[in-house]
Amino acid sequence: MLNPVAADVSLTPPIGWLKCRVVVPLALVSAIACGCRAQEAPLESGPSVVVTHRSVPLPPKAHEAPLWVALDDHLGRGTTTQQSGPLLTLNSAGQESLRLRDASGAEVAEARSLRLSWRLAPLAEPVEIARQIAGPFASFESAERIANRWRHQGVVARVAHPGDWEVWAPMDAEPLEGVSVRRWMRTVKTEMKVVLEGPSGGRTLQGPLMLAAPNGLLWQGGVLRGPFRLQPDAYGSWTLLEQVPLERYLEGVVPHEIGAGSPRAALEAQAVLARTWALANSHRFAIDGYHLCSDTQCQVYSDPRQASAAVRQAIRATSGQVLTRNGEPIQAWYHASNGGVMAGGDEAWAMDSLPYVQARADGSAAWVNGMALPMKDASSVSGLLARSEGAYGTNHPRFRWSRTYSAGQVAQALRAAGLPSGVPDDLRVEKRGASGRVLALDIEMTGDGEAVLLQLDGIRRTLRRLPSTLFVIEKLGPDRWRFNGGGFGHGVGLSQAGAIDLAARGWSFERILSHYYPGTTLTAVQPSASSLTGQAP
Repeated sequence: MLNPVAADVSLTPPIGWLKCRVVVPLALVSAIACGCRAQEAPLESGPSVVVTHRSVPLPPKAHEAPLWVALDDHLGRGTTTQQSGPLLTLNSAGQESLRLRDASGAEVAEARSLRLSWRLAPLAEPVEIARQIAGPFASFESAERIANRWRHQGVVARVAHPGDWEVWAPMDAEPLEGVSVRRWMRTVKTEMKVVLEGPSGGRTLQGPLMLAAPNGLLWQGGVLRGPFRLQPDAYGSWTLLEQVPLERYLEGVVPHEIGAGSPRAALEAQAVLARTWALANSHRFAIDGYHLCSDTQCQVYSDPRQASAAVRQAIRATSGQVLTRNGEPIQAWYHASNGGVMAGGDEAWAMDSLPYVQARADGSAAWVNGMALPMKDASSVSGLLARSEGAYGTNHPRFRWSRTYSAGQVAQALRAAGLPSGVPDDLRVEKRGASGRVLALDIEMTGDGEAVLLQLDGIRRTLRRLPSTLFVIEKLGPDRWRFNGGGFGHGVGLSQAGAIDLAARGWSFERILSHYYPGTTLTAVQPSASSLTGQAP
């Protein structure tokens, strides 16, 4: 019997969000879970209350205020009644002191360096937490689709990220067909507090905490401008986040996603997509009270000072522009390289087909004419992989690639993903999408071992050394396989390597975006005053 690792996705916003929708492009991406400014009720104490999680207030609407971007999450994890989890050290990037304020607004510390630890404090009354958990999922998109299925039944389901993506629903929610869940119950008797460490001992603070850094905050080898906020999350730990205006956020994204030395039109296209993606996905961490993360689960965000003059010019040249369809911001997926053929959205995630992201050849007329889609068999994909002349973006180092897996390495990857890990006997492609990408990979085991079926984004989530799912498998022996493939990433939407190539050929950013997202429209939206770009310290 196969053990499917399914991956689902949906573009449908949460139910509450749709109820509050107004017909203005930015309003459609403004709120977390709901376009209204309603806040979740605080966690009530008392033995009769049963909730699904520790409640955290929602952040402000993404288009009306700076983005709340997590720099470090799950802080304090590992704290016990005897000892604190890893300390958090915050350092000023200059001579001026950091200034820390507590929930009342009172300044509690002023120093160039602050050290924060954690302690567990008893609640006045225990709180019962109980939930059904679906997952883990390979991506937010996968989890969101399951959450929306529950929401369509009137269930208040939330996407969470305690480690992997999960969906949390009340214990009395009706089960979803084909979705396995586990039940989780706990009586919570403590809450985690922040402790300001000093020469004479620690001082417990009342959060959330606000941190001002006049010279910027040193962070992971760079400098961030702030202001910053330290607040609890839904799991009992804490999150350090930056409140960063949208246009400055782009300065910290564009160079890290496509490279500061890319041609102007490629930088401009990336700026539009990064802006569109940020606004359309600002509900991603609603349960934890902020908009976006700063790693590859979102868009990579780091030191905005690394933005070159060309990057800043690209952001200014496209200021406020987002890519829309029917008045709504699109799901602006992009990736490093598509290997010469674009993927449909339904080849990366289980979702309805979208007209602006379809399987298409990505190259010159000769390249397009030499490719017959759909490519449903290995021989067609092998033919594609043997070619490169005429494709866009061939200079990418993973335009073509090869990876070898032994049976032991496959078994280890399955164990790491929490899947049955017998002795692999055969790897077989069960299904391909129109672009030739693998939609289902069957891993047969020796003897009576349970076979595993990896699907869609679950393939690369499990076999992490595979740059893409555009591959063919060559058996090298009884317990060894070679994956020959092309491209890096899911293949949906803009290929950054392709955009760089096209920009070097003289294409404008508008033409590049139209090429990768046909049928979409560039729409100018007015950024809030707090979202204007500015020189980072």
